[in-house]
Amino acid sequence: MKIFRLPDQCAAILFDLDSTLYTHSEYARLQIDLPIERLAGLRGVATGEMREEINRFRENWAREHGGALISLANVLTAFGISIEETIKWREELDEPERYLTADEQLRRALEQLESRFALAVVTNSPVSIAARTLAALGVDDLFKVTIGLDTCGVSKPHEQPLLRAAMLCGTGPESCVSVGDRYDIDIALPLELGMGGILVDGVKDVYTLPEVLP
Repeated sequence: MKIFRLPDQCAAILFDLDSTLYTHSEYARLQIDLPIERLAGLRGVATGEMREEINRFRENWAREHGGALISLANVLTAFGISIEETIKWREELDEPERYLTADEQLRRALEQLESRFALAVVTNSPVSIAARTLAALGVDDLFKVTIGLDTCGVSKPHEQPLLRAAMLCGTGPESCVSVGDRYDIDIALPLELGMGGILVDGVKDVYTLPEVLP
């Protein structure tokens, strides 16, 4: 865990979802691999060839943007797949219930946080997949707000989902802290917007947040 900033008065916590509120390497990999396989099929090329082309694109993009990462949804737009189409793909391909189960330790941590802060999820998954994921983890009732790829039609990092989440939590960005597992996607922009930021290395770090947040 790395704490970049905490608000003077925290009112809301904006959580990333995948690889933040759960850790499951196989499911995380499939969320990348399955859309690439579908894109390869549309283009009539081998999946490995498609993966290499996407990796080259990401490497070039990072070189041109100071080493920053780019989300898969934004990569797919560069290959002609709209955000709307990506949403459909994720709704068809993602199966959180197949891989995730209720996490009692996560629930205990979130219950402590929910008693003090408004909790939101801000994710590049569609809202329907986010809801199914939270339900599979047994924590869906603890979140006041869920912002997905289809809420604003843009992929993180983008200010719209963050500001929408803050507004729906009834506060401003200066009273929010963003928690996620990727600095470039989940933390850098929130810090620019005046939010706090906590970079986690999976759900094990989320378990300790009640002790970290004042």
